[in-house]
Amino acid sequence: MEAIGGYFSLELPLNAKGELYPEAIKLNAGRFCLEYILRARQYKKIYLAYYTCDSVLQPIKKLGLEYEFYHIDEQLHIASHIELKQNEVLIYCNYYGLLDEYVEQLSKEYENHLIIDNSQAFYSCPIPHIDTFNSCRKFFGVADGAYLFTEKKLDIVLSYDHSIGRMKYLAERIDRSAEEAFPAFHNNEDIIDHSNISRMSKITQRIMNTIDYDIVAKRRIQNYRMLDSVLRETNSFHKKINKNTVPMIYPYLIQDGDKLRKWLIEHKVYVAKYWSNVETWVGKNSLEASIAKDLIPLPIDQRYGEEEMRYIINLIVKNRFTSTVGNRFI
Repeated sequence: MEAIGGYFSLELPLNAKGELYPEAIKLNAGRFCLEYILRARQYKKIYLAYYTCDSVLQPIKKLGLEYEFYHIDEQLHIASHIELKQNEVLIYCNYYGLLDEYVEQLSKEYENHLIIDNSQAFYSCPIPHIDTFNSCRKFFGVADGAYLFTEKKLDIVLSYDHSIGRMKYLAERIDRSAEEAFPAFHNNEDIIDHSNISRMSKITQRIMNTIDYDIVAKRRIQNYRMLDSVLRETNSFHKKINKNTVPMIYPYLIQDGDKLRKWLIEHKVYVAKYWSNVETWVGKNSLEASIAKDLIPLPIDQRYGEEEMRYIINLIVKNRFTSTVGNRFI
């Protein structure tokens, strides 16, 4: 029995529908979900994309496994078929939450030799019999957490992680500003880099129980479509979404994307760069390095609406695309 009475804890009213994935294995981060899978399945060799976050390598190196990179094409599909042996597996990232149909295709092509990284695709439902994991903090205001979907269980007892010491940046962004909270955000990332596999913390799980997932999905889809209605004509990676697609960001791929990235940041639209490690892995003249440099992940998440989308569009048009989409200026 937990304590009754006394002082209050943080108010976190529960959503009547609860978590989106109540039956999943709840761990502390996506990379630890991958570690869990690799330990449970006892793979000997891993194939992973050059175009991916270097955190994917952490559990592979930690376990001393052999690995090999593969290339992607302009559609972010695997460039050529990979022949896999019995103890080998391929990891594929569902980029930006927009590749569900291709993931379905891969599940048939590679069957029991596939791991789907849904860290950018929280709402994408796992395919039966395919090991899959996602990431909470890439979609919601939590310091950590991930859901793992696998039929292979490890016979280990995991302790709970504790998030309280890593939540400063979440509160500080509200209480102060995004700029002042940025060092604390990086500190949280560094702590996760040096953590070990654990169960999802109780506070992260509680927060995930407060979210109205339908409202979040609806807002993300609306924002994506609003940006796409104006920017699709100049976007080299235009992806039309259906009603079941809930994207993480709007991927805007253009020439000299780094220049636009700097312009947006100067005007307080903070856009990330996926991923700084790619050029080191594959070289600056590669397709992957070009995408990493020029793709702008425009924010479309549930914190924002029509006003913020208009602001982003107008910044882009003002910067360099007036002649191309000026007649669509809103």
